[in-house]
Amino acid sequence: MTQLDPVRQLLSDRGCPEDVVAAGLDGLVARWSSIVASVETGYALGLDDLLNDLDTRDALSGALAVAAPADAMGARAQVDSLDERLRAVSIVTGCLWGEDVEEDDGLTSREQWWYYRRPSRLNDDLAAELEAWGLLHGREDTA
Repeated sequence: MTQLDPVRQLLSDRGCPEDVVAAGLDGLVARWSSIVASVETGYALGLDDLLNDLDTRDALSGALAVAAPADAMGARAQVDSLDERLRAVSIVTGCLWGEDVEEDDGLTSREQWWYYRRPSRLNDDLAAELEAWGLLHGREDTA
């Protein structure tokens, strides 16, 4: 059995699909880039899809922490730029996972800021879902 690199091992341990594991750090960065672009052009999907997409950023955070230093340094510059772009087209809100998951998983707006932002441009379905959860209106930008 071949030993996986630390990033792929982390992704495997998190239960990520095989194609995500195989793509590794570069694949996560590419996926995050695609997600940010979809938010910039007007996110077309619903809350469950948004949460799944934000889980990519969460996996990316873990991957950067375990990646080889040279790999992490190169990827971090790209991720920082993508994160800045996302912040420009999103609004701070309560935890998109809800208070129960926030508490159970120990999420914070400082450490997992991506779960505390929603796209500025919303489709009707996502707007309705956010409204139902009390997350439609933004909060002071503390994330």
